[in-house]
Amino acid sequence: MIAKHVPMRTLARSNFAELVEYITDAQDKTERLGEIRVTNCAAATLPAVLGEVLATQRQNTRAAGDKTFHLLVSFRPGEAPDAATLQAIEARLAAGLGFGGHQRVSAVHHDTDNVHLHIAINKIHPERRTLHEPFQSYRTLADLCVTLEREYGLQADNHVPLRSVAEGRAADMERHAGVESLVGWVRRVCLEDLLGARSWAELHQVLSDNGLVLRPRGNGLIVESQDGTRVKASTLARGLSKPALEARLGPFGALAEGPAKGASDEPPAPAVVRDDRHYRKSPVRLRIDTTALHARYQAEQQRSSAQRSEALAGARRRRLRAVDDAWRANRLWRATIRVADGKGIDKRLLYAQASRALRERLAQIHTAYARERAALYDSFRRRTWADWLKHEALQGNAAALAALRAREAAQGLTGNTLAGAGTGAGANVDPLRPGPAPVQDTVTKKGTIIFRAGASAVRDDGDRLQVSRALTREGVKVALGLAMARYGREITVCGTPEFKALVIRAAVDARFPLTFADPALEGRRQRLFTQETAHESTEHPERGRADRGRPGGAGARAHRYGKRSGDRPDQDRTRAAGDASPRAAGKPHPGRAGGVPPPASRHRLRDLSELGVVRFARGGEVLLPRDVPRHLEQLGAAPDHPLRRGAAGAGGRRAGGMTPAQRAAAVRYIAEREEKRQKGIDIPKYALYDGRAGVILFAGLRTVDGQPLALLRPGDAAAGAEGGAHVVLVLPVDAATARRLSRVSRGDAVSVTRHGTIQRSGGHSR
Repeated sequence: MIAKHVPMRTLARSNFAELVEYITDAQDKTERLGEIRVTNCAAATLPAVLGEVLATQRQNTRAAGDKTFHLLVSFRPGEAPDAATLQAIEARLAAGLGFGGHQRVSAVHHDTDNVHLHIAINKIHPERRTLHEPFQSYRTLADLCVTLEREYGLQADNHVPLRSVAEGRAADMERHAGVESLVGWVRRVCLEDLLGARSWAELHQVLSDNGLVLRPRGNGLIVESQDGTRVKASTLARGLSKPALEARLGPFGALAEGPAKGASDEPPAPAVVRDDRHYRKSPVRLRIDTTALHARYQAEQQRSSAQRSEALAGARRRRLRAVDDAWRANRLWRATIRVADGKGIDKRLLYAQASRALRERLAQIHTAYARERAALYDSFRRRTWADWLKHEALQGNAAALAALRAREAAQGLTGNTLAGAGTGAGANVDPLRPGPAPVQDTVTKKGTIIFRAGASAVRDDGDRLQVSRALTREGVKVALGLAMARYGREITVCGTPEFKALVIRAAVDARFPLTFADPALEGRRQRLFTQETAHESTEHPERGRADRGRPGGAGARAHRYGKRSGDRPDQDRTRAAGDASPRAAGKPHPGRAGGVPPPASRHRLRDLSELGVVRFARGGEVLLPRDVPRHLEQLGAAPDHPLRRGAAGAGGRRAGGMTPAQRAAAVRYIAEREEKRQKGIDIPKYALYDGRAGVILFAGLRTVDGQPLALLRPGDAAAGAEGGAHVVLVLPVDAATARRLSRVSRGDAVSVTRHGTIQRSGGHSR
């Protein structure tokens, strides 16, 4: 764990509201923003908190320094402390720095390879109105980090600073921008020659050969490159400081031949050197060649700069024309007033009105120009080399992704991971067909791709996949699909027992044709798959016949024992293709469509009087009610379901209500979403299912305290409270219904009865 104070270089740019806006900005990334916490503030919403803190800062008029303290806490790769641990760490750090009673806002970020916590602290005490500035905060933070690492079992970091401030800034530039600093370049190219110089003349010659010059500055020396980049000589090495050089070579400027008395200490400008022997802001050397990528990056940056200059010039021309038009209209107006009849006071009022209109028009022009210029700078913003590589990797550039992954030695993802014995084996596999496709959220500067899958996140570093944050069945299913596409059918699973159980469950539910490298896990998967298949074959024989052609059905079992599911006789494939319905087109061996009555019409004595008389031609066929002549139907009285005793049914809810555990899980989830909404996060309002019936949009599944919850979003006609905003209804369901709903895409229409039974729109009950 590393805790660092991030100072603002200029006091004018320090602003508590802008800092909070940055740390709470999701930046169109689902995975970026985690929990937001406000401490020592009376306001309930984030905008009100900002107003309260700014009002507190304005009450101190004597403080001339920065009134905002930005604290950054970063954890080692693979560490993901829970919310309670993060809250305790934040409180301990704030109290150790003397900010225990100060107002602060914190936010957790997950969009990088290191989980990190941003804390914005108001230095002005809310009661005493005095400014508190910690003395040598880096020492206090180092001691606190050592104690917290030991107490919470975190990985130990080195908290003793081994670099100077300038060295630290140079290292930060190389890490975040991916560009080699002047300090790093000199140390790599000519530092040994500089330290080995035996006279001032030899020292200046070495500097000149490398496009550098040594100049006096204040009480020391600086080294300057041809592009104007400067660094203190003592930052390169302690042996290059002015006292050390003068002790070894004599007074500064005294050449070996002995200069004339009164000669200037200013050395001559460096001679022309080779292109490869002078410093340029080029990328840090990687394990792969990035020459072509960097050339493309430079060309795009130059093109973007030219387009921005052209757009700014056009905006300036439009502003000048608008200003000229405003002055011309004002002169015409004043000339009209001058020749018009009227008394003196009337003309003065008209002149004042014309002047006021001119000022307002000029203010509008300048405001519009400033807004347009800001938009142009944002559209043509220059990206650093590392940010450009991230942007290209998000667009699918494999070379840029490889360059990101070559920046640092791979440490590997840890925790709940999936890996395989080889890559490319699953290129022809369609593993994501049963479930939702992954959504690429972002790419880190180390080349880790982050996919979103419901409440979970799947990280891919090229060697293995990791399911981070919340463990959900949807996230595990997406991770399994990606693992099969990356590594083939043999998967290695590492992680907690809960994660391994979810992986087995997801593999069986989705019928993935895979095997696990761990014999124990593979045995559990096969036993569970056999039980599921036997159960379905007993209750639904037609599913067993139709399942033989699916990748995880009988065909998959034949593949595991040496026979591929696609090696069926041609006549079987022809029959299946001819009998398939339009919905099953393109799927291998979907079975006969309409071979048996729908599940909603089978094994229900209560609804027997509603069914028409049908004739069973043979064991596998049945006539539908629409095929029966009207005069053969035996119409009976409509069933009165509300008068019957409530019984458990499809949809996971009893007709009379829900279980206490289901209600407690739903209420807890609604309260957690409402807390985030009250803090200013843009999320809809959540409410418990109110018994409404009709067509509702399916919004996803969640699992809270082991209880599956179905999220339903009513249409426009059912808009809820708070100004007509949509309300997401939370309906507890059972495990079987959750498995069926996992195959329904978010946004699909489903029908909900007044008893809480969920039916897919146009399909069977869920």
